[in-house]
Amino acid sequence: MLVTIPDLLSPAQLDAVCSVLRRGNFVDGKLSAGKDARAIKNNQELAPDEDSYNALNNVFMTELVQNPVYLQTAMPARICAPIYARYEPGMAYGGHIDDPIMGPPGSRYRSDISITVFLNGPDEYEGGELCIESSDGNTEIKLAAGHALLYPSTSYHSVKQVTAGERLVAITWVQSHIRRADQREILIQLDQAREALAENPGNTAHHQVNLCYANLFRMWAET
Repeated sequence: MLVTIPDLLSPAQLDAVCSVLRRGNFVDGKLSAGKDARAIKNNQELAPDEDSYNALNNVFMTELVQNPVYLQTAMPARICAPIYARYEPGMAYGGHIDDPIMGPPGSRYRSDISITVFLNGPDEYEGGELCIESSDGNTEIKLAAGHALLYPSTSYHSVKQVTAGERLVAITWVQSHIRRADQREILIQLDQAREALAENPGNTAHHQVNLCYANLFRMWAET
């Protein structure tokens, strides 16, 4: 299930984020890649400078972790520190699947949901589409600046070569309380249904949907 969060970041927030990024020190993205991904990953990532990371995360992570669409979709148990990536002309990321377990020793987490936040607009670069494979086929995505995309980490995906301009994105991963994507989708639909019925909270339908949502969440949740 692909879910878009429009306007996660405002134009003013995007200006602040991009200003920090354009002053930042970028290193080869292969340094953070798993063994299989190193051969196909060609991008740059912001070096872990504490001041820059704090400035960016104060904007980006603060908005993300409070966003109601993120909370409803991800049902987050843990979220990792984001990567801020840059693609210049000639750079791409070949087809791959995200590592199932990520993070440093002692802080490992399971990747259930991948999140890409587009930090500059599609008019600022050519190419660079995020391509996600699913049972419905291959979807190419290039969202407006400030928009976020949530998709299952089980998806095979790639980033097409940038042919002009500069592509800036933030990427993070979530371990959900609900491990399985199909169960998360059921809960999302139930949550949307109970929201639609909430105008009449005393009626039987709202009571039954609310009960089903809570008890299925309890049945499937992992802490």
